[in-house]
Amino acid sequence: MTRRITLWSLWAGFIAYVLWLAPPFDLEATVTLLKNIFTLNWTEVNPVILSLFSLIGIWLFIYSALLFVDGRMQKTPFWPFALATVGAGVIGLLPYLASREPNQEFSGQKDAFLQLLDSRFFGVIQSLTTIGLFAYAVIFGDWAGYWQQFLGDRFIHGMSLAFCLFCLLFPTVLGDDMARRGLNNLQLFWAVAFLPLFGPLIYLCLRPPLPEPSIQVRQAENAY
Repeated sequence: MTRRITLWSLWAGFIAYVLWLAPPFDLEATVTLLKNIFTLNWTEVNPVILSLFSLIGIWLFIYSALLFVDGRMQKTPFWPFALATVGAGVIGLLPYLASREPNQEFSGQKDAFLQLLDSRFFGVIQSLTTIGLFAYAVIFGDWAGYWQQFLGDRFIHGMSLAFCLFCLLFPTVLGDDMARRGLNNLQLFWAVAFLPLFGPLIYLCLRPPLPEPSIQVRQAENAY
């Protein structure tokens, strides 16, 4: 109950902060930014902001690698919240985290989609992409310009805080995923939890796959 109250309070508090306490919202600048990003006119976008925007997408992939499996065992599946996260970022994710039940088991078979999310290859691709985005921002980014926009633009301000919240919230689902894989290691948990973004990426690259029923068990289930 405490976990749920905390997460729902965080969700409501973040929305209230963005609406009433964050810097002013510049509609024209935001529309222009999104237009340049989605039309691949990236030369007009500060590399820091473009990388940050892309890293929000990386976070969605990271959470998807854990929560589509988790959603299989919940009353409410994860996919509606995944779609909400695409449009609203962490505001779309928090209601799922607040409403889900703790679960350390997985049953059934993995379809092709879950096989991909469960693969180490998926984690490697996300990690390489992240390294490239960080390098792009560090080498080519206008950090002073980003800081000015962070202080004066609600969209950039909220997106930056959302990135931090994605980092902060990851431990709330990490423990269950580790338990599903037989990783009962508290030191590993804290090592992943305390290394923002790269800890979860390393975890995706190295975690063992989810166990599936053996062929004999499947045949017995099919017989019934």
